[in-house]
Amino acid sequence: MSSPVAAASPALPPAPSAAPTVADGLPTPRRWVAMAALLGGIVMVVLDMTIANVALPAIAQALQATPAQAVWVATAYQLAVVMCLLPAAALGERVGYHRVFAGGLALFIAASALCAAAPSLPWLVAGRCLQGLGSGAVMPVGLALLRFTYPRRLLGQAIAWNALTVAAASAAGPAAGAALLSVASWPWLFAINLPIGALVLAACVGLPRVAGSHRPLDVGSIALNAGLFAAFVLGTDRLMEQPAQGAALLALALVCGVGLVRRELPRAAPLIPLDLLRSHPFRISILASVCCFTGQMGATVAMPFYLLHGLGQSTLATGLLMTPWPLAVMLAAPLAGRLSDRLPTAWLCAGGGALLALGLALCAAVPLQGHPWLGVSVFTALAGAGFGFFQTPNNRNMLLNAPQERSGAAGGAQGTARLTGQTLGSLMMGLLFHALPAGPAARWGLAASAVLALAAAGISLLRSPGRGAATAPSIGA
Repeated sequence: MSSPVAAASPALPPAPSAAPTVADGLPTPRRWVAMAALLGGIVMVVLDMTIANVALPAIAQALQATPAQAVWVATAYQLAVVMCLLPAAALGERVGYHRVFAGGLALFIAASALCAAAPSLPWLVAGRCLQGLGSGAVMPVGLALLRFTYPRRLLGQAIAWNALTVAAASAAGPAAGAALLSVASWPWLFAINLPIGALVLAACVGLPRVAGSHRPLDVGSIALNAGLFAAFVLGTDRLMEQPAQGAALLALALVCGVGLVRRELPRAAPLIPLDLLRSHPFRISILASVCCFTGQMGATVAMPFYLLHGLGQSTLATGLLMTPWPLAVMLAAPLAGRLSDRLPTAWLCAGGGALLALGLALCAAVPLQGHPWLGVSVFTALAGAGFGFFQTPNNRNMLLNAPQERSGAAGGAQGTARLTGQTLGSLMMGLLFHALPAGPAARWGLAASAVLALAAAGISLLRSPGRGAATAPSIGA
């Protein structure tokens, strides 16, 4: 079976000693055990991205740290995740995705115990860094393992379940943290991972076994990758408060990036998936994903300030008014998964991006003073539905336009595109808040986020008008 996109895509060079293709999915009930492990692991690592943020004031007080020092509890986790994504994907291709997933999960659980027992802030930050390394291993190979868990005809639905799980965990993080803190102290935010993690780790026996390629890992490339993303994240974070230091770090990131690309360019299976980026559908999906996540993060940062400062809502009302977004994602993702098996990827992603842009543009442009509840709820629900309809087919297109033996690299690229977009969205809002009062800055941020979502929709239309990855066999499969 073929499609215009598959025919138009340039052939990718075969990876040396590539892992053999496995059967089309797992039989039931083993498939359900594998999905329990995959989705359980995703819930744990996504929850821990946000669940500790609500406890930062309590952590700072308990460990006698300043608020600025306590922020490193969140920053260390994010840094470790983004530095680990691509190396973990490469390691998964070398030794087997299931081994890296289970090993990353075990590291995450052990680090949770260190965090729960932390007697000082440096101890806690070190534990969070180890947690991030475990999360960075789970995320990219988890997406790759979906490809070997479900048959191809159901892969869109599996990716939709993954998107739904991520949306639910992201939305539940702050609320779950607040609820737990109301009955227990902050160490329990990490200690609760131990019994849950043990159950998820036990379910890893059901994961599909895919033989590794046994390609050697390049330590020099891994070091350049770490320098690139660490300098980029820290540089964007410090650009507003310490411009000279931020600019120097961004320059270092550029140097590391150029060195990494030159080092990896001749290789058939590079750490940065340059081979996959030669495929037009994969390249379009990555660019669209960066634009979409930049707009999504910009809107997520802008919306609370708009509701609080622009519309005069209380903190509780602000939280309630933002709830329709993740709920709409959770409803849209399964439907998008079913449709992505039947309709062209370009149409679904363009429609989702346009709907996301419409919801954000309405939030920014329509006067909502007085009684904004109905208007904001409808507009944020539109944005959430658009985000859900965009993400599932776009991720599916990325995964299926990579050879099976490069599924880990595709998962790493997807995670890197997401975190790059989220960092750029935060930077955009930082610039706006620096230049304007909170209320106007938030409205301009929503407008800019709408433009970025519309750009994601337009980029998606650059795919072939055919069915794209919805029906195309994966390259090299």
